[in-house]
Amino acid sequence: MPALAELFLLDKEIIFLNHGSFGACPQPIFDEYLRWQRELERQPVRFLGRDYDALLDAARARLAAFLHAPPAELLFVPNATIGLNTVARSLMLGWLKPGDEILTSDQEYGALNRTWAFVCQHTGARYLERPMPLPVTTPAAWVEHFWQGVTERTRIIFLSHITSPTALIFPVAEICRRARAAGILTIIDGAHVPGQLPLDLTALGADVYSGNCHKWMCTPKGSAFLHVRQEHHAWIAPLVISHGWLPEGTFISQNQWQGTRDVAAFLTVPAALDFMAAHDWDSRRDECQALARYAWQRITAVTELEPLSPASQTWFGQMLALPLPPCDLPALKTRLYDDFRIEIPLTTTPDGRPLVRVSCQVYNTRTDIDALADALHSIFSA
Repeated sequence: MPALAELFLLDKEIIFLNHGSFGACPQPIFDEYLRWQRELERQPVRFLGRDYDALLDAARARLAAFLHAPPAELLFVPNATIGLNTVARSLMLGWLKPGDEILTSDQEYGALNRTWAFVCQHTGARYLERPMPLPVTTPAAWVEHFWQGVTERTRIIFLSHITSPTALIFPVAEICRRARAAGILTIIDGAHVPGQLPLDLTALGADVYSGNCHKWMCTPKGSAFLHVRQEHHAWIAPLVISHGWLPEGTFISQNQWQGTRDVAAFLTVPAALDFMAAHDWDSRRDECQALARYAWQRITAVTELEPLSPASQTWFGQMLALPLPPCDLPALKTRLYDDFRIEIPLTTTPDGRPLVRVSCQVYNTRTDIDALADALHSIFSA
């Protein structure tokens, strides 16, 4: 993977093991991003007034094919949080009522926990975080434990497909299947999934799914999507009401135009898909997952702590979180960066145990993992 590493714009003096936070963009895709920005500036009236919808529709069609979803069910948004906020705020318009329950896990992304807290404050609904056992064992056991949290008041299930703090792949397809049979709405946070895992939205069966393109698909920052199944379009309200909104409008027409904005990041999606195809992304993904399993082995050997999951593709892809000994996390993060030039996030389990979250992208090598393992050994053995 070293040749591909040269295409990324990352500081070569830093060991970058944090692709999961904001992604990283290769030069060819970033050049396409700049080309679209120049097109906007060269003729802004034509771009925004006449070409806007056609350009976005073409890019959206390419993304829809990649995600195995109808283009009419897919909308570009700047990030998964905004996509999910669009849905959550729509649920406040008479959909949720006092006493309704939103069931989730205790390993969700903090910003979305706050989103749902806001929704519940204004609707009287309840947001219930189901404690999930760690370490995980089997997907079947996980599903059974989670489903025990469903009650007659459960109206929504909200889950991450890949969690942010623990980097675990949740078995959301089975949850979506059960929820559909029970008449429960499923909303899935797929921020980390596109490009990291194969994703077939139709087969998955979620009612709502939002994911980022600027993480593991390597587009520039500010490129993501919201997928909503056709039967739910009528109650989705745009976050921004603008000229595109009309009572008889479609999901796309009501949401696509939200005033003057730079949509260049959205328009790079076809270039990103071409880049992935040209570089045999399925094989690259396999290599990165093998590197993640190597990280599991190396860091577990250093800490001698029980990992959150087996070293299996069932539970993690290119990103994994591993337990650390008790420590001062801000001080550890500073030391890893200042003394060892390693950029990596440190998180915690729901009960506060420290974790190091390792991301393995095509620019990473075993040398990077060894450097992290050696740094942790040096710090914790001192």
